[in-house]
Amino acid sequence: MNSDTCLEFGHTRAGKIGLLDMAARQDLPSALAGRRQSRYRAAFHAACEPHAVMITALNSLDIAKPPSATRVVAAMSGGVDSSVVAALLKRGGYDVVGVTLQLYDHGAAVHRAGACCAGQDIHDARRVAEAIGIPHYVLDYESRFRDAVIERFAESYLAGETPIPCVECNRTVKFRDLLGMAQELGADALATGHYVVSKPLENGRRGLFRAADPARDQSYFLYATTQAQLDLLRFPLGGIEKAETRALAAELGLAIADKPDSQDICFVPNGRYADVIERLKPGASRPGEIVHLDGRVLGRHDGVLRYTVGQRKGIGVSTPEPLYVLRLDADMARVIVGPREALAVREVRLRDVNWLGDGDLDTLPETGLDVAVRVRSTRAPREARLYRDSEGLRIELAGDEEGVSPGQACVIYADAAPGARVLGGGTILRPALRPPAFGAEPAFASL
Repeated sequence: MNSDTCLEFGHTRAGKIGLLDMAARQDLPSALAGRRQSRYRAAFHAACEPHAVMITALNSLDIAKPPSATRVVAAMSGGVDSSVVAALLKRGGYDVVGVTLQLYDHGAAVHRAGACCAGQDIHDARRVAEAIGIPHYVLDYESRFRDAVIERFAESYLAGETPIPCVECNRTVKFRDLLGMAQELGADALATGHYVVSKPLENGRRGLFRAADPARDQSYFLYATTQAQLDLLRFPLGGIEKAETRALAAELGLAIADKPDSQDICFVPNGRYADVIERLKPGASRPGEIVHLDGRVLGRHDGVLRYTVGQRKGIGVSTPEPLYVLRLDADMARVIVGPREALAVREVRLRDVNWLGDGDLDTLPETGLDVAVRVRSTRAPREARLYRDSEGLRIELAGDEEGVSPGQACVIYADAAPGARVLGGGTILRPALRPPAFGAEPAFASL
C-alpha cells in the first residue's frame, strides 16, 4: 500500500496522534471516503508503522478539531444576528466565549431603538449568554473606538469627505483589537453575525464572498479585512436570509428575536452627525459660500460637514433648476453645486487599498483586469476595469456613476454575479469635476 495514511485506524508513519472519526468520512477525499473499512484491515498491518493517528475531519468552521475542542469567541453586540451565531455555535458543541464591546458613551442611546454596543444592548448580550450557558465578558473599548473611529470620522467630514465609520470600526477595533484578544484567550476563531461568506480557497487561505441574501450583504463594509484576519474569522450567517435568522432566534428561545436591527452610525443619536462633530471639534466648522459650478455665488452655508456629494435636498438655496452638491472644498469652505449630469463619474482612484485577490497588485496586467465595483453600499456591483499605474489603483467604470464621494469605499469584486468574491477595495479619492454636456468648462475643474 503506497500511502502514508491507513484509513481504518488512521495510522501514519508520522507517528501517533489519535483515532480516525469514521463518522466524518464524507469530509475526506472521495477516493478514501467511499471505501469500506474492512478492505483496509489487512493492508493496515502490512503497510503502516504501528503508530495510531487520527485523520481529523474538518468541523463546520473548517477547523481540524472536534467542536468540543474548538474554542470560538463570539462577538455579541446584543442584536439578533450575533446572538443567533453564539447560540448556534453552542448548540453545535463548540467551546464558546461571548464578548461584547462597550464602544461609546451610551447615555443618549440607552433607550434608542437601533443602537448597538452600548446600554441596553450590553444587557441583552449578557442575557443571551446566560440563557445559552456560555461565559460572557464586556470589554471597555471606548478610548480605542474614539481614537480609531470617532475622531477619524469627524476629521474626515471636516475635510469635505463622507466617511464610513463601520469600515474603520471593523478594520481596527473589531478585527484587529478584538481578534487579538480572542487569540489571547486561546480561540481558534472569532465568529460574528455579519452577512458575508468566508470559505477556503485552493491556496489554503480563506476568501471573502458576497452573502447569499443580496439585500443583507455586508461585504461592502468588510473589504478592509486583512488576509490574516480573514483566516481566523467565521461568518455563520452568510449563507442564510435575515428572515431565517429571526426564525432561528425564536426557535432557540432568544428573547431578542424581534429586536430592531442596529443602524450604521451607532454613536450618532437621532442621525444628527453634525452635532456630534461640533461637540468633538468645537469651532472647527467654518461658514462659507455656496457656489455654482459656473462660478456664481448662490448663497451661504454653516459648514461643509452638513453636506455630502450627491445631496439634492436641504442645500439652502432656491433656484429654478434642481441643483446637487458636486464638491466640498473644505480648504476654502465652499459647497459647489450644479446640475445632476455634472455628478457623473467614469474614473475612480483609491487610497488605503486592501487587496484580497490572488497574487500581488504589482502583477496586474498593463491591459487591466475585468472586475465589478460598488461605490455605494446601497448599489449593486457594476462592471469595471482595474488598472495599476504610477499613481496607484485606477478604476474605469463601464458606465456613469453619480454621487461618487471622497471618503466612501469602492469595493472590488471578481464579477457582478451573486456570491462574487471580494478582491479588495479602498477609499475613494476626490474625482475631477465633469462639465455638463451643454455647458462651458466648470470654474472649479482643478479642485
